[in-house]
Amino acid sequence: MKKGILVFLALAFSLAIVLPAFAEDGAQDQKAETKALRKEIVRLKYVRAQDIQNFLYAYVSRDGHIQVNSNMPAVLSVSDTPENVEKILAAVRELDVKPADVLYTVQLVLGSETDAATDAELQSDPIVKELRKLLRFKGYTILDATLVRTVNRENATVKFGPKAEFEFALRPDVAGDSKAPIIKTEVRLRRIEQLGFSADKPITNVTTLIESSLNIKSGDRTVVGVSKLNGGDKGLILIISGKIVD
Repeated sequence: MKKGILVFLALAFSLAIVLPAFAEDGAQDQKAETKALRKEIVRLKYVRAQDIQNFLYAYVSRDGHIQVNSNMPAVLSVSDTPENVEKILAAVRELDVKPADVLYTVQLVLGSETDAATDAELQSDPIVKELRKLLRFKGYTILDATLVRTVNRENATVKFGPKAEFEFALRPDVAGDSKAPIIKTEVRLRRIEQLGFSADKPITNVTTLIESSLNIKSGDRTVVGVSKLNGGDKGLILIISGKIVD
């Protein structure tokens, strides 16, 4: 009996010595792991932190984190192992790039089935030559032309026409590689007619004439659409070209 008690006491004494040692070693390992984490504050130039945060989570370990603050949309706080932080920073460099600038040339052409008069600059226009084969219009005159420059995936709206009665809106989305980019473009042409005033507020009638989505190779020129005017013998032809500029 005494021998059993002595063995039990010896075992308890051994555990009293070993367990604190294990606990101390574990604490030191955890402390060393905490010290190994690398922390970085990343300042973004072109994108918002919350817009790329989800993409970066693929590189974050269990102990790492990425924090954003809505009051500081251009700042990311990163904490993780040095290897993972390098991966996150590399991904940020790929995502935080200047968006493409797109320059559009827009022409609004009036086609007529009865009047054969055609502007001199349209006489040899290859697009007008093709339109003559496809449409009943005999004459083509330019109502207005304008340039629209916007940033990729940003909306742009201009008013043009002889009396600024047309509203032209577009939104580009550049796709493909840098050698052969495609400019996906959402286009809308509306006519805004001023009917009068009520309680000093203008009364307008807004008619959507052309609404389309098209793909343009950088530098190409194309017809977006044709819209008849009040069911008569005239029609509007919207022609645009787009190119990516530095």
